[in-house]
Amino acid sequence: MTKTKVGADRSFWERNKTSGGYLLKKKLLSVGISVVRFILLFGMCFMILQPILNKISVSFMKEADIYNPIVISIPSEFSTENYRIAWDAMNYGKGIVNTLVFSILISLLQVAMCTLVGYGFARFNFPLKKFWFGCVMVMILVPPQTIATSLYLHFRFFDVLGIIKAITGSTVNLRNSPLPYFLMSAGCTGLKNGLYIFLIRQFFRNLPGDLEEAAYVDGLGTFRTFIQIMLPEAKPIITSCFLFAFVWQWTDGFYSRMFLGGRTLLSTSLASLPDSLTNFILRMWGQTSGTVAVGYINMLVSTGTLMVIVPLIILYLFAQRAFVESISSTGIKM
Repeated sequence: MTKTKVGADRSFWERNKTSGGYLLKKKLLSVGISVVRFILLFGMCFMILQPILNKISVSFMKEADIYNPIVISIPSEFSTENYRIAWDAMNYGKGIVNTLVFSILISLLQVAMCTLVGYGFARFNFPLKKFWFGCVMVMILVPPQTIATSLYLHFRFFDVLGIIKAITGSTVNLRNSPLPYFLMSAGCTGLKNGLYIFLIRQFFRNLPGDLEEAAYVDGLGTFRTFIQIMLPEAKPIITSCFLFAFVWQWTDGFYSRMFLGGRTLLSTSLASLPDSLTNFILRMWGQTSGTVAVGYINMLVSTGTLMVIVPLIILYLFAQRAFVESISSTGIKM
């Protein structure tokens, strides 16, 4: 033990004796709080990661491992057959390309339109402003499933003030096409758009008005001020909203089934995987009828779930710094 450490320990105990034991109590309390904090964080992380770790373990097992009481978490023999079956059953190659294209396009459109609307709510006064912002809050609170019937009827018999029916004699069926989704996103009524408007509005409200006043003095108009001055300042919240929109769009099953049911997407393929796996496996085995064990079906569904979320995990690994910085620098005040 070095002289410095001996001196430090002696100094600690001397100071503790002088303080009547208060220094030792404070040290023990600090260590105890750190231990409790570690246990809580470890428990929460385990609760989040444990289901994913189970799915990873099951995805590499064979069907016989399900019924083997000895096998718990580590497969008796590692196999990638589950991934091959899930890939073919979900048409994964085509699905991931379609999902990537739609998620990027729709997320960009949603963020662009919500940024304009959020900036308008934050900086301009217009008639019934509080009423329209109340409608935005209703969009956040009311789940889209409550208006599923209205959405279906509206886009199944789509018309614009009766003009299309007056010209062609019938309405237009827009279902099974991406157009309804793009129309809703452009109108800021798509998936979670109310939340994006709220977040962007709160961000712009916290920016000082001197930025715009200085731009107006320099001769910039409202639109150029928004593009050249305000948008660069809003990069953090725009980054956050885009990542949120992309992830939610990637895993969305409600709007995808309603509007894009005719296209192969990962979310819709995963939702229909339990129903399609039985026939797919029987065809793979060369049988026309029969049954497949429920445990084996669940194993393949778990594998398919991993295949859907792996691209999102990769995205987070590359974008985590920008995402964390955007959240920390946003400083949203309610």
